[in-house]
Amino acid sequence: MSGDTNSDARGVLADYRVIDLTDERGHLAGAIWAQMGADVIAIEPLEGSSARRLAPFAGDVEGPERSLHHWSYNRGKRSVVLDLGTAEGVEHAKALIAGADVVFECFEPGEAEALGLGRDVLAELNPALIHVSITPFGSDGPKANWMASDLGLQASAVNMAVTGDKDRAPLRAGGTLPQAMHNAASEGAGAALIALWERQTRSGLGQHIDMSAQQSMSQASMSSTLNTSLNATVTQRIAGGASLQGIDIQLMWACADGHASVTFLFGPGFRAFTQNLMDWVHEEGFCDEATRDKNWTEYAMMLLDGREPVSEYERLKQLLTGFFATKTKAELLDAAMSRRLLITPVSTTGEVVDSEQLAVREYWEDVDHSDVVPQDETGAGAGSFDPAAVRYPGAFAKFTETPLVNLRRAPTLGEHTGEVLAELDASERLPAVPASIAPVAHTSPPLEGVKVLDFMWAMAGPAASRVLADYGAEVIRVESANKLDAVRSIQPFHDDVGDPDGSGLFSNLNAGKRGLALDMSKPEALDVIWDLIDWADVILESFSPKAMTGWGMGWSQVLERRPDVVMASSCLMGQTGPLALLAGFGTMAAAISGFFYPVGWPDRAPAGPFTAYTDYTSPRWLVAAVMGALEHKRQTGRGQYVDLSQSEAALHLMAPALLERTTNGRIWEAAGNRDLVFAPQGAYQTAAGSSAGDDHDDNWIAISCLDDGQWVALAGAMGRDDLAPLSAAERHVRHDELDGVISAWTREHDGNELMAELQAAGVAAHIVQNSPEFTVDPQLLHRNALVEVPHGKQGTTTVENTRFVMSRTPAQVDRGGPTLGEHTFEVLTETLAYDGDRIAELAVAELLE
Repeated sequence: MSGDTNSDARGVLADYRVIDLTDERGHLAGAIWAQMGADVIAIEPLEGSSARRLAPFAGDVEGPERSLHHWSYNRGKRSVVLDLGTAEGVEHAKALIAGADVVFECFEPGEAEALGLGRDVLAELNPALIHVSITPFGSDGPKANWMASDLGLQASAVNMAVTGDKDRAPLRAGGTLPQAMHNAASEGAGAALIALWERQTRSGLGQHIDMSAQQSMSQASMSSTLNTSLNATVTQRIAGGASLQGIDIQLMWACADGHASVTFLFGPGFRAFTQNLMDWVHEEGFCDEATRDKNWTEYAMMLLDGREPVSEYERLKQLLTGFFATKTKAELLDAAMSRRLLITPVSTTGEVVDSEQLAVREYWEDVDHSDVVPQDETGAGAGSFDPAAVRYPGAFAKFTETPLVNLRRAPTLGEHTGEVLAELDASERLPAVPASIAPVAHTSPPLEGVKVLDFMWAMAGPAASRVLADYGAEVIRVESANKLDAVRSIQPFHDDVGDPDGSGLFSNLNAGKRGLALDMSKPEALDVIWDLIDWADVILESFSPKAMTGWGMGWSQVLERRPDVVMASSCLMGQTGPLALLAGFGTMAAAISGFFYPVGWPDRAPAGPFTAYTDYTSPRWLVAAVMGALEHKRQTGRGQYVDLSQSEAALHLMAPALLERTTNGRIWEAAGNRDLVFAPQGAYQTAAGSSAGDDHDDNWIAISCLDDGQWVALAGAMGRDDLAPLSAAERHVRHDELDGVISAWTREHDGNELMAELQAAGVAAHIVQNSPEFTVDPQLLHRNALVEVPHGKQGTTTVENTRFVMSRTPAQVDRGGPTLGEHTFEVLTETLAYDGDRIAELAVAELLE
């Protein structure tokens, strides 16, 4: 495609302008809006965004137009260079913001005010402006001014505490590819769309949205943030799994040519898959009949209550180790499809790029860089590439009415400065607020009145509909005791009691929703479902592809009856392609999508991010997709269908690593906690018992020296001024030695005291927090990150609060997830207006269970 224009597809957000004042920490937010058609103008300083200086570089040629981070997250944007240190630069920025609909920024606290671009100034300048601050810890609070690195943010967010080998330092997700701020940025894109809906349908006004990367990243802990509040055993880490109540749950095994993610779990939601696996193991002679035929429904509870010794579970893991060693990754994936098993390969970035599934779904986009990268500067050998067709991750979802835009290459520095400033001179642009909307400062939830029929299950789908519920949508969650949601059998449980109505994970993912028990396997249930479809504005489902069609409720049938409804399907690999029918969970999608392989140590097997990483990350794109489809409905009155592959959406978090493969021919490898740019960085053990609530020797502090000044400060704090003159290059070469020096020092000190000392010295440092520390973190207490709410069985429970704060229309998190069928009578009588006779008929037919 041309380097100058995006594709002809207009995009649902084509009427809107975004001013992107972020750097590499926030660029993903604008990238998502650009894919949806918005005019995104990136304002850069004279030297260009810092993203342009981040390795790796295309063809290994360093330069501001070759950074793969810049390429990944700035496609489709227009670059304008302004010197915000001058009055002229600030005035041009204000003129652009005055006509914009959205601003994304990641200024340090006080920086925007010093430039004359503070929150209050922008709100007065443009009352319709949706202003999104993407910050490490939040715009205010005791840690708002702290130095932050990706490693430190992940350390603060619990997910790092539960990731990695138990006998080594905890690890961050992403390996050397930062994740925390990207999670906040992707969430910020959806948050801005929620605010846009409120502005366009009700108030005509903008508002400020405060993103916290600490809170966004904490979603990747699978609610391990809640253990202390729920009086549950704190989750501990093991590579490729989790340690729960003293039992090491293994979710990854070595196979003949690598590793595979295997969901070997128990309970009603896992029984059939585990039985299928054990049938195969028995067929191949690796277990006897008694082992094959264990009670996989009750097995987890049997381990917890002592009916089955943990030593027997360890024996099962050992026999599976022998079995998987005889199979290749391809054989295991084939068996997963033919035998309905929960297995996927742990893929490298090379295997992701070569994926048949992604090729069949036409996921990749080839982008023309030939006007910027001459053919003779593309590298040699394995690293050579065609600059006219650089392969990128593509559409994060497929839309029937408003397909995403195929974006042009990332802009050169200042490429559009003249063009954009000429537009300013030619005419005054105003925010695209409907003329029919009179500005009124409403404060009710932004999605109030939006009705959502939720057939989602497990984690990824419910996490998205939870956001809609937080911001006022009425969400009816349909489930059945005859096919219990697997998440109801996953910890943390209240008081460690394995009650399906006591799962803190389920309650957290489904807070604020109403629960309807309905056995959809019975034909008589269809009439009830169609009545619910007639009620809904949005239908969300995460069944296996073709399930809804098999019930007579596929998109074509729904469209015929409700052409104005939005319907979205979310599954691991998407609705089409050879792996469409692959059943599974986010652990499997994370493995096959390349997230597991680069998390670990060079001398060990992959450790993977903590369990179901794509289940925590892909919901951000689903929220954006649903809100985009609702915006299209607002504009046209027409609904549409959205096919979101959790893998394809989440792959945008891996974009620079995938480009490293497509341009430089290299696999993104594991490197512990080290960074490609700065050094030293790592997680270092601190004195025993130094973390709140801990009585064991597993206390760590994450330290990152982001520049020479921070290294000098750290060397001084350690009393090693002799090391202070080392350059960044020298520090990289001597990283092992420096790790030893730092570790010897940190082991003698309390982690919290070290954190305070280093932050005071300007060094990015944070203790590695698990649930006890997270619960009392002063920044999270300031943001009310955990909230106690009513619960239908427990009386009260604790759930995570919304991860972003809207200034005018805040979230309302006022109850935990429903107990099974908790609101069945209420939904049938109040929502569907069924009378007593109709409800009795349903009960007699055993549909309401």
